[in-house]
Amino acid sequence: MENWHYISSELLHLETLQEIISQHKTLALSEEAKINIQKCREYLDKKMANDDQPIYGINTGFGSLCNVKISTENLSQLQSNLVKSHACGTGDKVPQEIVKIMLLLKIQSLSYGHSGVQLQTVERLIDFYNNDILPVIYTQGSLGASGDLAPLAHLSLPLLGEGEVYFEGKKVHSAEVLKHFNWQPIVLQSKEGLALLNGTQFMSAYGSYILLKAMKYSYFSDVIAAISLEGFDGRIEPFNELIHFIRPHKGQINTAKRMKELLEGSQIITQEKVHVQDPYSFRCIPQVHGASKDTIDYVKKIFKTEINSVTDNPNIFIESDVIISGGNFHGQPLALGLDFLAIALAELGSISERRTYQLISGLRGLPAFLVDNPGLNSGMMIPQYTAASIASQNKQLSTPASVDSIVSSNGQEDHVSMGSNAATKCLKVMENLERILAIELMNASQAIEFRRPLQSSEFLELFLKSYREEVPFVKEDRILHYDIVKSVAFLDSFVVELE
Repeated sequence: MENWHYISSELLHLETLQEIISQHKTLALSEEAKINIQKCREYLDKKMANDDQPIYGINTGFGSLCNVKISTENLSQLQSNLVKSHACGTGDKVPQEIVKIMLLLKIQSLSYGHSGVQLQTVERLIDFYNNDILPVIYTQGSLGASGDLAPLAHLSLPLLGEGEVYFEGKKVHSAEVLKHFNWQPIVLQSKEGLALLNGTQFMSAYGSYILLKAMKYSYFSDVIAAISLEGFDGRIEPFNELIHFIRPHKGQINTAKRMKELLEGSQIITQEKVHVQDPYSFRCIPQVHGASKDTIDYVKKIFKTEINSVTDNPNIFIESDVIISGGNFHGQPLALGLDFLAIALAELGSISERRTYQLISGLRGLPAFLVDNPGLNSGMMIPQYTAASIASQNKQLSTPASVDSIVSSNGQEDHVSMGSNAATKCLKVMENLERILAIELMNASQAIEFRRPLQSSEFLELFLKSYREEVPFVKEDRILHYDIVKSVAFLDSFVVELE
């Protein structure tokens, strides 16, 4: 069926993830995935029946309690207790779009047949996804090392008929939803609670969500920069491919190429210039935007690997007849990637704010603050303050989380990634970038009107015409908060084909 996505061993790309979400595809397990899950569970059951040796998290306690042996009759209770006791999240609620990605990624990870879960457990998670039953999860509580324990505990509570979910526009107790669908709570078997709670799906979902936005707003950074360049009466020479071929960073070359394409056919860019050179925020667009593009590409590779991985513990290998306790739940690769991504996104905002500042400075024949009768009108004076404030906050948020660590679980978990904190603050940086670019668009679209009757390129004129339907030219002072809100919504509404 066209609108189905079958969970299988086939690589899950970020672009596929975007397609699943945007097209509201229904999930189902492939036959291959069902067999993998069932074979692993059967192997584990036989292993437990024939071998009384302690196996971490299956018939022992957790963390520093790993040496406490648990009797067979208490194994199910052990897993249920684990989920309940670890549901210690607090703070803001995770956005529902990210919760849905968490569900998908947890299903994907469990489907490979190295986790020992029951088939019905995975199928219930799929039921939650397909019916938009989204567990209420909190942003604070994970150290990003034993997996995302607290967030994933909240993700798992509804399997037991515990905790809260969003359903049909309301927040309700999960027991009500189970009753609504006539579902019985899942009785967790040995290893299952640990398989659900160990994993990097909180960090992975945040990172995937941010990367999808980052690719879109990296493109918008170029488009809006091109409009600013036109408004500032900038020069085309810095985008000549000859410069970039002798310093051939991929992102730099691609940015210069895109800028030339965006400006093709423009009357403004081809008119004679009286100035010899532009400030760095215009002249170095390929070098700065390009470096951020290369960072986004690098972090994409990390997350592509992660979302196609098994990240719980211990892991079961049927063919080798071994159960291995290791550390695949440690979020260090993601933490480092998210910190690097935050820096790259903050820099796109930083250079954007500088272009806004140049545009309002009364240079190159533009009126001060891009408004007629400055003095009586403040024009675009204060949106630049707003952009500066947000850009400065992004600098503060770009302090790496991954260099921090706090000992937990009586020293058993003595190095942690803090990848969850890297994830939540990276999302804030991404949201801030959207606002900074929206403010640059307000200023750039205002500046270009003072170049009339000259026209920019056909594409940029169509883009500006569409924007002007939402945000009109500022003739005299008005409440610009609403213009910022509309500008953010305008950019958010655009569908950009991801590369």
